[in-house]
Amino acid sequence: MISPPKAYENIPFLNSAYCRPVRLQLEYLHPEVTMTEEGVKSTIVLFGSARIPTPENVADCKNEKLASLVPYYEEARKLAAIVSTNSQTNHECEYVVVTGGGGGIMEAGNRGADENGCKSVSLNIQLPFEQEANPYVTPGLNFEFHYFHMRKMHFLQRAKAVVIFPGGFGTFDELFEALTLIQTKKINPMPVILFNAEHWKRLIDWDYLAECGLISPQDLDIITFCNEAEEAWQVITEYYA
Repeated sequence: MISPPKAYENIPFLNSAYCRPVRLQLEYLHPEVTMTEEGVKSTIVLFGSARIPTPENVADCKNEKLASLVPYYEEARKLAAIVSTNSQTNHECEYVVVTGGGGGIMEAGNRGADENGCKSVSLNIQLPFEQEANPYVTPGLNFEFHYFHMRKMHFLQRAKAVVIFPGGFGTFDELFEALTLIQTKKINPMPVILFNAEHWKRLIDWDYLAECGLISPQDLDIITFCNEAEEAWQVITEYYA
């Protein structure tokens, strides 16, 4: 007689609706334990579109406006390099760059760290399109999620700053999640840096929200606009000085 599989080896059972609480716990524990073991003490989170082309493939981009966003790739890459080289000096690493692990801005963040021999984290997620892991993530710090809310929790678990580059619905979701949690004091305050004031003020009339009383005027102080990687790094270092 063939012995039945043990419960923790029974993959169909683990993938069933009954085991959703177990899967949620595992999606919390695996990245948490691994990052602790790898000495990741704090992080700087880079959000932005997976669709922004790299300098190497911009010539293949048929959307001129999308192609014009390539400088953001370079600034994200540069910021990741600055953050990483100034913060990773021993096993216990501060300000480790975290991205969603995909292409575009996410690739630029992981690439900037990798090119300088530094660690970076990928919090990837299963999606029907766009989201494939980029080759620059530190292999032992590459995680794949099924649940968006568990992934978003890990983004902010160790975060000391959130840096937002141009992006679509996903980037907006991540931006407003961070703003809401800071506004409601569910997490510690931290810099929320938006790259290029002109871009973000065209998308959202931040002052109008305050004028209407939909947010408090002081809520606008959560946001800082920057145009260059060095400027963003200065905001972060001065905030924690």
